[in-house]
Amino acid sequence: HLIAITHLFVLGFICSIVMGAMYQLVPVTLETQLFSERLVKWQFAAHTIGFIGMVWSFWSFNMASVGAFGSLLTLGVGLFVFNLARTLAKVKGWNPIKFGIASALFWLVATVSAGLFLTAAKCWSFSSFQPLAAMHAHAHLGVVGVFVMMIVTVSYKLVPMFTLSELQNERRAWWSIALLNLGLAGAFFTILVQSSMRPMAALVIVAGLTLYGAEIKAILRERNRRALDWGMRYFLTALALLVPLSILALALSWSRLPVTALTMQLENVYGLLALAGLVGLAILGMLYKIVPFLVWFHSYSRHIGRAKVPALAEMYSVPFQIAGYWSFLAGLGILCVATAFSSDAGIRCGGGLLALSLTIFAVNMGKILGHFVRPKIAAFAPRTAAPAKTL
Repeated sequence: HLIAITHLFVLGFICSIVMGAMYQLVPVTLETQLFSERLVKWQFAAHTIGFIGMVWSFWSFNMASVGAFGSLLTLGVGLFVFNLARTLAKVKGWNPIKFGIASALFWLVATVSAGLFLTAAKCWSFSSFQPLAAMHAHAHLGVVGVFVMMIVTVSYKLVPMFTLSELQNERRAWWSIALLNLGLAGAFFTILVQSSMRPMAALVIVAGLTLYGAEIKAILRERNRRALDWGMRYFLTALALLVPLSILALALSWSRLPVTALTMQLENVYGLLALAGLVGLAILGMLYKIVPFLVWFHSYSRHIGRAKVPALAEMYSVPFQIAGYWSFLAGLGILCVATAFSSDAGIRCGGGLLALSLTIFAVNMGKILGHFVRPKIAAFAPRTAAPAKTL
């Protein structure tokens, strides 16, 4: 059941949003056009049926069915990767953003392949790797290789765009992505074989994230838009969670770490911070930036100059954003502490606050999407004739 819920969150929520966002953002960040919109429809169908079937199969623990639906999901991933790879091929030369997107696509293929291998090994018992170590290696491929890599890469374009700044040091950006790739490759194999070299791989990843943090700090320092809206605050807070995540990663990678109830629970805290904290909060922040623009462009762009249309900030509730932000952080903090100390009451309290935050977010998204269904267009006030001048 836990594996089913995890895949519902990762494949159903995170992957669906990341894939949809990449179809929108990759052409924008690389200043090109998507290779094929028709492939998107086929990929969406294969992905949706595949992950729903996988979640149901994990829930009933039917591993043969997991393999069948996983193969359909793999078909969807293949179409996604092919579509974006052909889009990347249209862009001449290489830059850090193109390299990072290509890296994330490679790790996505590796993640799905590793997942199919785990399923086959469970069905036919031919793997010599320890199941828990293989599952941890598979999880790091997906979270670090796909989600963190996409966050790092896309933010090199979006953070300057939303704050009216620019990339400050391209070489630093190159090195951050290169170190992430190198560290992840080392982490995957050292986790898989349970090598004592795991801290070295973790250090390489942390070094890449440190360079990334330095570049984001430099971009923000030189920004022209001094005020940060709540969408950017969501996203930047998610990036700040890389600090405790890196500390936990280094501690948990140490082979001599004593195995106690607390250290075992810290692995769950590590997963919570990575998926719900870093990835989840970053997604909420970017959705607050991207969805209003897409809806506004669809509903109001052709009416500019002809009628009164709402501004982007008028399409959602800022007080709701603030309430959702603080309830999310409070819920995440309580949930992590309660998980570390195995407190059932604390887990329910933290989970309840997270549910409240996501409910507020859903209401705000409903307000935004309401403009898609029923645009709020008003006629300009009629002009009054100027009084005649007397001689």
